[in-house]
Amino acid sequence: MDQPTVGILHPGSMGAAVAGCATANAAAVLWCEAGRSATSAARAAEFGLTPVSALPELLDRSDIVISLCPPAAAEELASDIAEHAFTGLYVEANAINPERAQRITELLEPGATVVDGGVVGSPPVGGKTPTLYLSGPAAATERIEELFAGTAVRTAVLGTEVGKASALKLSYASFQKTSRVLVALAIGMAREHGVDQELIKVAAKRTDSYLSEPQYVAKTAARAWRWGPELEEAADALEAAGLPPEMLRAAASTLARWNDAKDNGELTLTDALDRLAQP
Repeated sequence: MDQPTVGILHPGSMGAAVAGCATANAAAVLWCEAGRSATSAARAAEFGLTPVSALPELLDRSDIVISLCPPAAAEELASDIAEHAFTGLYVEANAINPERAQRITELLEPGATVVDGGVVGSPPVGGKTPTLYLSGPAAATERIEELFAGTAVRTAVLGTEVGKASALKLSYASFQKTSRVLVALAIGMAREHGVDQELIKVAAKRTDSYLSEPQYVAKTAARAWRWGPELEEAADALEAAGLPPEMLRAAASTLARWNDAKDNGELTLTDALDRLAQP
């Protein structure tokens, strides 16, 4: 099979790294410079992505388009793609609930073929190997498997039903991200009473507990601007399934206290807890 040309929409830290892996089996991986920052341009260059000036050019040249953006922008971005009558393979890889994945599929078909995707794990850099879960038409998911074959992005197909990959991604996120929020709250409460170090010692006896990793609180704070909307998506999915969404909505509300710490790699545990304590 000829190597496809791939377009990545909004190459953030995850999107750029995933797209960088795709360069191994693609003729080129394109990204659109319009409206993007110098930081985005530097990140795209680091991963070997080819710039184009406008979205129509990216769509005209791409056989496969991968959408990895903040959840709130997923449908608006898909609408832009639909307006340009894209006829290739569209991978909806955002952390959105299954109902939204279905709506995006209906929006883009029958012109485009849509694959539902969900990335579980950290960006594929420094030896990390996230898994891109896929669901959708068999021939289309097979093309995505081929695109990432032999790279740090593992793929796993969950079937032909759009929404399954999104459901798995949000099911995992609902546990993993809410657990990190609970760690921050537990340590924050313990610190208020001067027993935080004792709490950490107790937690260290159980190495399978997130509570034994207090240093991760600062990373949670820096990622809160992305994690909060993901948990809102997961809460919507719970509600649609007849399950109580309140716990995840509360976790998302807690994460919102860290929105001004966006991607701040200099935060310490103390900084993060101080910010959390400020309403």
